[in-house]
Amino acid sequence: MKRTIITVVGKDTVGIIAKVCTYLADNNVNILDISQTIVQGFFNMMMITDANKASKDFGDLTKDLAQLGEEIGVTIRCQHEDIFNKMHRI
Repeated sequence: MKRTIITVVGKDTVGIIAKVCTYLADNNVNILDISQTIVQGFFNMMMITDANKASKDFGDLTKDLAQLGEEIGVTIRCQHEDIFNKMHRI
């Protein structure tokens, strides 16, 4: 399974989750786990996804999500699970 970690951070606005999830569904990326919080107007979401059946390659997904983030006023990062784990181990 090609698991991918997607993080979304920015000022809270209506539709962030809907737009990100719609993009993922349209590209056959399955959400395995999701956590989101809003703290004093700031939005933070982390998703673990399965991109095995994605209709685009990882590079295109990453670019598209970053562009979507710019359009809706948040920062969206997409990383392979193994890279994310190595970056965040103690």
